[in-house]
Amino acid sequence: MILSTTHTLENQNISEYLGIVTGETIIGANIFKDFFAGIRDVVGGRSGSYERVLREAKDNALSEMAEYARSMGADAVIGIDLDYETIGSNGSMIMVTASGTAVKC
Repeated sequence: MILSTTHTLENQNISEYLGIVTGETIIGANIFKDFFAGIRDVVGGRSGSYERVLREAKDNALSEMAEYARSMGADAVIGIDLDYETIGSNGSMIMVTASGTAVKC
């Protein structure tokens, strides 16, 4: 499955547009990650734990979207857009949404 943020695929002819596909992931960031991220904010540096959580959420959303496209008979998803949001009463959860257009090549 080809996944692309572009609206065309180089050296590929799109023969059919199958429709919009999405994948969503909501993942919690636990209190220990919050605590250590707070320390990093004070002393500086990157928060590796948050980066891993974001990467995992992105990968899960893209995988879910690709599976949805595959079930429609698609060879690729083009025009992919990723959206990140914090949700929950104190922003303790991260939602990642991937959307694009499923196509046949």
